[in-house]
Amino acid sequence: MIAIRWIWAAGSGRLFTALSTAVLLYGASPAPCQAKTPAAEVRKVTARGVEWLARQQSRRLGNWTARNGQYPTAMTGLAGMALLCEGSTTTQGKYAKNIRGAVDYLVSRSRANGLIGDPMRDNRYTYGHGFSMLFLSQVLGEEEDEARRKELIDVLTRAAEFSGRAQTDAGGWGYVSAQDGRGFDEGSTTITQVQGLRGCRNAGIHVPKEVIDKAIKYIHKCTLPDGGVQYNSQGGGGRPAITAAAVACLHNAGEYDSDYVPRQLKFCKGKLDNIASSGFGHWHYAHYYYSQVMYREGGKTWETYRDKIIDRLVKEASKTDGAWSQGYIGPVYTTSINLTILQLPNGALPIYQR
Repeated sequence: MIAIRWIWAAGSGRLFTALSTAVLLYGASPAPCQAKTPAAEVRKVTARGVEWLARQQSRRLGNWTARNGQYPTAMTGLAGMALLCEGSTTTQGKYAKNIRGAVDYLVSRSRANGLIGDPMRDNRYTYGHGFSMLFLSQVLGEEEDEARRKELIDVLTRAAEFSGRAQTDAGGWGYVSAQDGRGFDEGSTTITQVQGLRGCRNAGIHVPKEVIDKAIKYIHKCTLPDGGVQYNSQGGGGRPAITAAAVACLHNAGEYDSDYVPRQLKFCKGKLDNIASSGFGHWHYAHYYYSQVMYREGGKTWETYRDKIIDRLVKEASKTDGAWSQGYIGPVYTTSINLTILQLPNGALPIYQR
């Protein structure tokens, strides 16, 4: 399936088109797959997972939720990204209606102060805000309706401004705005904000350079001598999941060869290259970001990792409904992450492209 995708040229103020081949596995010119799982089986598992995810969307509201109805904005942003990775857009493809519903929901959750979410019902609303910025910024580049484009630009402009105000003095973000959280910061929420802001900047939304610069300095400060990135600016030890997210974040910010990235990569490889290892917290979150890093590395590095992660994800998919239920946040979260990993080679989204 070939999809014409509209992509906003960062800083140019112009739209350009790009052809992306929605091959459900390896992209346009893959190396031979060495995974144990046949390519046809991978395509089948991926398609079943996407179909399951689409069925979980609220027909009335257009959103997804975690267990017990939690984190609706975060889950909608993540699920929406997984559907975009399939190759559908707001106007074409099998899941165009689902994507439009997700856009409608998140736009409806944009508050006057720029926050996308509900601080009265979500005590970790910065996650939802960050994932919403990421999703909506990818949609903006392909939105052809002028009225909706203006609406998305307004929502994302105010969202970026909110993130700037929510940043702590140390340069990070916490589960809530710095104004609400007494300056508490934490690595994973910081990464979510930076990637969302990067998506906004790529889509032509103004993001102050000093906000990104402060965030990069924060990540540098949290990086230990062995390359591990600690929980927050106060300490907490090197965390594989946060370190993988930090590398993806620095790549998004254009840092590839600094003193920090090689050390962080070495730390990640020591902890995450063994796909079977679960001796650390947040396995799926870690590989959500680590897969992005490995995909950008390309070549044999990506191929080796790709084949191992494919085998595990296919094995863990439900034979009943196609979802992934591992993890305590719920199947929408795990399924969205796994589908994003499996569909990275589609090259459907600017934020994940090499």
